[in-house]
Amino acid sequence: MTQLTAEPGVEMPAIETQTSPSSQGATTPALTPALTLAGVSHRYGNLLALDGVELEVQPGEVVCLLGPSGCGKTTALRVAAGLEDLQTGSLKVDGRVVADGRKNLPPEHRGVGFVFQDYALFPHLSVLENVMFGLPERGGADRRRTALSALEKVGMDRLAAAYPHILSGGQQQRVALARALAPEPRVLLLDEPYSGLDARLRDRVRDEVLHLLKESGAATLMVTHDSEEAMFMADTIAVMREGKVVQRGTPTELYCQPVSPFVAAFFGEVNELDGQVQGGEVRTVLGDLPAGDQPEGAAVKVVVRPEAMGLHGEPFKQSCPLATVVQSRLLGRTSLVHLSIDMIDPASRENHHFHARMPGVYLPEEGRRVCIDLDLSQAFVFGEAEA
Repeated sequence: MTQLTAEPGVEMPAIETQTSPSSQGATTPALTPALTLAGVSHRYGNLLALDGVELEVQPGEVVCLLGPSGCGKTTALRVAAGLEDLQTGSLKVDGRVVADGRKNLPPEHRGVGFVFQDYALFPHLSVLENVMFGLPERGGADRRRTALSALEKVGMDRLAAAYPHILSGGQQQRVALARALAPEPRVLLLDEPYSGLDARLRDRVRDEVLHLLKESGAATLMVTHDSEEAMFMADTIAVMREGKVVQRGTPTELYCQPVSPFVAAFFGEVNELDGQVQGGEVRTVLGDLPAGDQPEGAAVKVVVRPEAMGLHGEPFKQSCPLATVVQSRLLGRTSLVHLSIDMIDPASRENHHFHARMPGVYLPEEGRRVCIDLDLSQAFVFGEAEA
């Protein structure tokens, strides 16, 4: 890929030391990963759900597994939790092997907490009893005190005597989180935790949960198919496709430096064009774009985000690409403008349809001619192998 411009656990985690070659023997402490998946593969019959997954989650870090349905992200979570037996590879929690070819520790012995997609609260138990259920090894008074403390942290202590059926979705979600956090696990696993909430409630609840996760100090591995949610929640995102992690990095790295059209498109709508490298450039209806390290004559795919296409009315900039407005729609914080651009070949009767996203209210009338000012930092050129 060529981008067109640069752009309170129970115990202390184990510490290992690393020596820097340039430090003449000086050592620097390095935290042992709270969760490590090494070469993890998993099959359901003939279906390869996970294919050699390598992943680490550091103490206090939030990592999101992001990808479409069926990509293997939930299977990875279930293997980490011990809800699926590890078939190939190894799994460590705080540096301790909990699953490999010789053993598979049960979930309750792994030091992990799990929040299910449907929250899995017991309907016949009160809110307090649901949280106490996750503390079987503690005495009665200690269990109650710890459970109430966990409920207080999520703002649900006033409803400790209530039963799940009278709670809203957001309240149930917080109770499930309290139950998972009460034993103070080193690792917390979240499976699509906000999927059952409406959009406005989801925005508020995930903000509250993010603060709770950071305060707890637990390493968190979360599954989602929502890229915006992943960018909001995660320190690190691992994008999955067909059982493999295809790119891992910070939200900014994945958004601004995608390694493939698949990754680029997973972080929002994109405009796609086919092209060929000629003289170090790719000639397109949006202008001639730098080909970067793509070889001469190579067939390439150009991916342009809608927000990269700034629009201006008359007077037009000299040699700027011109487009005709097909329609425009206000989407609240942004406006989406549908554009038609003639093919490069004047003899062709075909045209390209593009989407541009402008901040605020920008609603040019149908048929108006506009100039496109392209932000090259949000335009990417990919070779055939990357596509």
